[in-house]
Amino acid sequence: MLVIPGRRGFLKVGAASLLGLTTADWFRLKGQAAAAAVPAPRAKSVIQLWMAGGPTQTDTWDPKPGAGEDFSGPLRRTLPTNVNGIVIGELLPLAAKQADKYTIIRSMTHGDNGHETAAYIMQTGSKPTAELVYPAMGAIVALKKGANSALPPYITLTNPLGRFSEAGFLGNGSKTFAPGGDPNNANFRVQGLVPPRGMTEQRVNERRNLLKSVDALAAQADKQEVYREMDEFQQKAYGLILGDARKAFDLAEEKDAVRDRYGRNQFGQSCLLARRLVEAGVPFITVNDGGWDTHKDNFEAMRKKLPIQDQGISALLEDLAQRGLLASTVVTWYGEFGRTPRVANEAPWFGGRHHWGSAFSAVVAGGGFKGGQVIGSTDGRGETIRDRPVYPWDLSASIYKLLGIDPHGRLPHPQGCVAYVSPLAGGNVQSGGLLTEIM
Repeated sequence: MLVIPGRRGFLKVGAASLLGLTTADWFRLKGQAAAAAVPAPRAKSVIQLWMAGGPTQTDTWDPKPGAGEDFSGPLRRTLPTNVNGIVIGELLPLAAKQADKYTIIRSMTHGDNGHETAAYIMQTGSKPTAELVYPAMGAIVALKKGANSALPPYITLTNPLGRFSEAGFLGNGSKTFAPGGDPNNANFRVQGLVPPRGMTEQRVNERRNLLKSVDALAAQADKQEVYREMDEFQQKAYGLILGDARKAFDLAEEKDAVRDRYGRNQFGQSCLLARRLVEAGVPFITVNDGGWDTHKDNFEAMRKKLPIQDQGISALLEDLAQRGLLASTVVTWYGEFGRTPRVANEAPWFGGRHHWGSAFSAVVAGGGFKGGQVIGSTDGRGETIRDRPVYPWDLSASIYKLLGIDPHGRLPHPQGCVAYVSPLAGGNVQSGGLLTEIM
């Protein structure tokens, strides 16, 4: 419990305060393992655009118009990009103009078609085992790089990922902070600051009343005196409620033209919020976008989702570049797997695509990743990898390296088990090599 002393008594802020924080101890999460000698970091933050459910690769980044209607469906056209020789799906015209800023990986693979296990693999960069439940990349980055973050070092916008525990063996103190709510809502700054799931209605009401008390406290003339009496971790937790850190969540500070450019929808405004959190020094932000499990009516879903994606992605990359942030911010786009290249036209699917972990696409940009490239390729139908397979641990280790985190370094484990940042350290996984070595 966080205790804020002052001449007018004590205001006790509950364990999760207003934001789902556990305690001020959350901010004691630091790099506990000694840093190994690695190259100087090129990236400071990661924005992970997570397409929950598994996005279709052949309708987005790896179109196959020559494969026939059984594979392309009604989305037969492709778009040239601003990089000669690179084409993408017809529903991504704005992203086509930003292709010089990103690299398309068309040869992602892990072969797992189960949502839970595939999400675990892509989020942790590790294979499931009976011995260790690995933390997500965000939790590891927060552990290694979050010591100086005024905000929680691992934030998910806006709802938790589900499917698996992102904290793994690092424990609940490494769980992501998910504010909930919709940043496209005008009241997001208040209603987004919600307690964790499972909290009783009484506790919810207590925190709503606490919000009023804290807002009143902020107006007190002796606020600075109160603040000085706290230790550094209490100051960080208090600052998240009252100080400049809270302003990072306030999209009302952005100009309407900027908000319009991202798109007035939950995904677009979450991308804008992610940019603000990068500016606030948060090392890992996930934008969690669902609705990609398109077993039925895939093409109707794509016509609805891809224009929203197109606007949000292109605005984010352009905005980061204009602000000089893209060079130090890794941006990724992928889900747990892809979708079947062959369309399921029969009933009850009527044009759906099923799970496909054999060959799918990911996009990376910024933070040391070069733009304007394509890595790997699939066959003419998009069913199998033709060259340069990229495994999830290849991708995660590449991101770690750009952040200055040694992929072969050790992680703390409560039972003293040997746990490495990346399974590449153990040498028992198939690998195509780090992306940073070929870019």
